[in-house]
Amino acid sequence: MNWLAITIAGIATFASRFSFIAFGDKIELPEFVESALKFVAPAAFAAISVPIVLGGDGISDFGADIPRIVAATLACLVVWKSKNLPLSLITGMGTLWLLIWVL
Repeated sequence: MNWLAITIAGIATFASRFSFIAFGDKIELPEFVESALKFVAPAAFAAISVPIVLGGDGISDFGADIPRIVAATLACLVVWKSKNLPLSLITGMGTLWLLIWVL
């Protein structure tokens, strides 16, 4: 019975994802959906990164979070000014590694 449920869930997941690949260019989405989809990637990135930056390890030790907060702030400034996401990722990770190494 468990295998049947897992198989059905797998087929449903595959079908829902494959439908966008197979029929995505044939379906016209409403304008409000198109405009809302522009915010999906930033929202997903924020949902993943903010808990990690602000103590996602379950320990509320603000001193240990300072390198992550500084690196994330610098990365945000770089992407805001340059509009270059790879540059901001390189800057943020480089800053984080440097601060961890120094401190």
